[in-house]
Amino acid sequence: MSDTSRSSGVKPGERVTVTCVDLDDEGAGISAAPADGPRVHVAGALPGERVSAVIEHVSSHAPEAWARLTAIETRSPARRHALCRAFGSCGGCILGHFDHAAQLGWKRERVARALANIDVEVGPCVGKPFHFYRNRSKLVPARIDGRVVLGAYAPRTHVVVDTAGCSIATPPLDDTATALAALLDQAGVVPYDERTLAGDLRHVVLRANADGRVLATWVAPWPLANGPELARAFRVVRPEVVGVVEHINRGRGNAIFAPDTSDDRILDGEPTIEDFVEVRGERVRVRLSGGAFFQANHGIAGEAYAAIVNALSPRPGERVVDAYCGVGAIGIALARAGASEIIGIEVHAGAVADATASAALNRVTGVRFVAGDVAREIAAIDRAGLRADLVVLNPPRKGCAPEVLAAVVRLAPRAIAYLSCDPDTLGRDLAWLASHGYRATSVTPYDMLPYTPHVEALAIVYPAISTGS
Repeated sequence: MSDTSRSSGVKPGERVTVTCVDLDDEGAGISAAPADGPRVHVAGALPGERVSAVIEHVSSHAPEAWARLTAIETRSPARRHALCRAFGSCGGCILGHFDHAAQLGWKRERVARALANIDVEVGPCVGKPFHFYRNRSKLVPARIDGRVVLGAYAPRTHVVVDTAGCSIATPPLDDTATALAALLDQAGVVPYDERTLAGDLRHVVLRANADGRVLATWVAPWPLANGPELARAFRVVRPEVVGVVEHINRGRGNAIFAPDTSDDRILDGEPTIEDFVEVRGERVRVRLSGGAFFQANHGIAGEAYAAIVNALSPRPGERVVDAYCGVGAIGIALARAGASEIIGIEVHAGAVADATASAALNRVTGVRFVAGDVAREIAAIDRAGLRADLVVLNPPRKGCAPEVLAAVVRLAPRAIAYLSCDPDTLGRDLAWLASHGYRATSVTPYDMLPYTPHVEALAIVYPAISTGS
């Protein structure tokens, strides 16, 4: 067994001893980078632990290696017993063995490192140590030990792991998934095989609302012959299921949903579900279709949205541009707080339909949603001679393209709220804004997905000459 601090190199199959100093962005323990060897990533190891491991892969492009944990020689005081039986094989709660308070500290530091070149204070990470928080399950059908199960891919593989008894999904999701797997097995439904392109069912997406009702979306390569009958039987067994929708995805990629929804059909019940998030003591109601994006954690989402409303403090007569608006919850909360006009922009037409319906549910006025490219639609607002008093940015992991940020700056808002799901792209975009006259005054991390490496962060940004008042 070699110690990588003294080894000039390692090979697959070699046993090593490493001391982990941090976690990588995937939640694996990592050693310090020695001068004469690779930095080693060990899934399941924690900062401060000295562990034994077996090298499984060595990068040919960078001094990095990945290893399988075999023994813990020095144990971290932050190590906890993972509650889920699938821990270690499923990638759903990678940090299930890490004390939650320590998780919050690590996530805050992760954001701070990503923003090291930005002159801004990063606050404590906002989070709560609860399980059973995740309101959406994206499941993969497979046959394991002779029966159909609904599970998830093991990390970095396409090997399906049975996730029955999941400790982070809300209980209705686990219960309905278990019942559905039994029905699929009895009905002879064949799980899709991505190698042979054969089989009946590719994915199952289950969404639970705050009241415990569930919407099911079955993703198939072609219409299920017995789909309506199976959906009716499913709803009889699990009466909390409000509807079952079939979505056709004939693509060969890894995307769950296809861009085209024209072949979707309602197999039984309703095609959408109503949900809500509580913002500053009031329910913001939303309508959700199966593929719509909505934060997976009701409670923490409500805290982040409340922080946006509090920081922006919309005034009567003000116009808000809500970019990457999804189903419109943030814009609706700002309309309720006093903004006179909300323009929501979202590339997905289905989400815009949900957002429009959500505005009607909340009886807010002056709110409209536009389906289109964010940069193009913001530029259209500018060409129309309009300005935005406030801008909300909530982009996907890749962050905002420079043309989006340039279009936002041309609108000359008095404040910007940027809710990011990737600290690195947030740092990049805040640096761009700083070089164009807008400075972040505060950044608050949010533990939207406890027991995972994921962290979101809210940056409040003002013109550089502004005091933010």
